[in-house]
Amino acid sequence: MNGAADFRSDTVTRPCADMRRAMAAAEVGDDVLGDDPTVIRLQERVAALCGKEAALFVPSGTMGNQVAVKLLTQPGEELICEERSHVWVNEAGGLGLISGVQTKTLPGPDGVPSVAAIEAAIRDEDVHHPRTALVVIENTHNYAGGRIVPLATMAAIRKLALGRGLKVHLDGARLWNAAVASATPIAAFAAQVDTLTVCFSKGLCCPAGSMVAGTKEQVAHARRIRKALGGGMRQVGILAAAAEFALDHLVERLAEDHARARRMAAAFASLPGCRLDPARVETNLVFVERPAGDAVALEKRLAADGVLAIALAADRLRFVTHRDVGDAAVERALKAVERAARAA
Repeated sequence: MNGAADFRSDTVTRPCADMRRAMAAAEVGDDVLGDDPTVIRLQERVAALCGKEAALFVPSGTMGNQVAVKLLTQPGEELICEERSHVWVNEAGGLGLISGVQTKTLPGPDGVPSVAAIEAAIRDEDVHHPRTALVVIENTHNYAGGRIVPLATMAAIRKLALGRGLKVHLDGARLWNAAVASATPIAAFAAQVDTLTVCFSKGLCCPAGSMVAGTKEQVAHARRIRKALGGGMRQVGILAAAAEFALDHLVERLAEDHARARRMAAAFASLPGCRLDPARVETNLVFVERPAGDAVALEKRLAADGVLAIALAADRLRFVTHRDVGDAAVERALKAVERAARAA
């Protein structure tokens, strides 16, 4: 992929030289034994940012979500989420495999079901039914096009959950993007949920790592679950140092990614055979609808032209902006997509 303008995901970002230097200089210990000073400092910092009592470093957002679901449910219970949620679609069946829970999925055009739909989906106390235990929110929501779940919506879901005895988990893989784009503190989102995950390996350009945040009791239990899942690591301060660097230097610059995504969306909307509403592009994800069903062929033509994107369906092509694709890469993509679209 060398030399290509890579818009496949913000996970393709690579540590810059300064981040690598921070990693090389990190003071480390054995995190399983609880004495890695760099990861301890990062966990305390992220907990404070989230307004939670504690946080736990995990290798990936998927593990973080699965740890949280395991924390908040019992086998045989049911969780509610939007029908395209990462925790349901892209985590290899972990909900059933790890936690033994059922999943009730609901439609949500902007990535979140309505409060009324969630309330209607909560099971009654009939002995024949699973007990509804958890609502999972994804913010921003990937397959909804990087849409931000508004704080007011999250607060309404929280109010419903509290009234019905449910827990709420936030998959915040791109919560940094939501916070920057909406000028909303992370803690404000986090206040609406029992647990949340945040990720460092997407827009913040780290090689690996996420956090689970919650109460001290929850995080102590999460540590045991992490160990059982193979997520206990040793000198993890090397990765924590990358995350510290990212928090110091790379959060506010996410606004640049959002601006580039809006620019791309506006250009794509004018091309033949491409359908999208630029006003719906709020963060760093741009989904181009191809009603002709040729998204896979278009992906291949773009790759041959040195521009990488992902066809997520026969009629849907995704572009993701990030730190490693600047203005020149955007120009290259715009020209390549125009050539491919007009040739289709």
